Amino acid sequence: MDIPIDAKVSCTDGPCGHSTHVVLMPTNEKITHLVVDNELFPAIEFLVSVDHIAGSTPESIRLDCTLEEFSKMPVFDKVAFLPYDLIGLTAGSYVVWPYYVPETPVIRKEKNHIPANELVIRRGAGVEATDGHVGRVDEFLIDPESDAITHLVLTEGHLWGQKDVSIPVGQIDHYKENTVYLKLDKHAIAALPTIPIHRSSAKK
Repeated sequence: MDIPIDAKVSCTDGPCGHSTHVVLMPTNEKITHLVVDNELFPAIEFLVSVDHIAGSTPESIRLDCTLEEFSKMPVFDKVAFLPYDLIGLTAGSYVVWPYYVPETPVIRKEKNHIPANELVIRRGAGVEATDGHVGRVDEFLIDPESDAITHLVLTEGHLWGQKDVSIPVGQIDHYKENTVYLKLDKHAIAALPTIPIHRSSAKK
């Protein structure tokens, strides 16, 4: 099914806005969501699962939800996404989740992963060890077989130079006010093994 950009989007009981972006999972380049602006408040955009698309033409998209259900969908936050370039796709109109795959399989432990659709931690969230600030969430590593998130990757500016610091999600103590609190101290984080990451062209 084609999903046009800048097309009129309608719910079952009336128009709701226009399509502004599509969201792709970089591990399989599969479109997972449509971003739709709000008919009444264009500054607000909603993230709509492609499962809600009932049909489309080059000029329009029909959703299977009501206007009320549409208004309760997640608000699209551009901070949580990365720009992406693919042949035939327009840079700036397409974005992806910042998910990447380890170059070698990661040993999975019980409760050491969470499903991609249950992640509530946003990219850019602060990360605190038990003894202080260590960086911000830059990326997520996933298991390509299950799309389960296994690690958070700290952004540049952390305490360990150019090393990709990958934190197992099982070491997250809690998440509050856009900050991830870990069960580990800085010494334990520094001792974590480096996980080589296979990145697409979205990140160099």
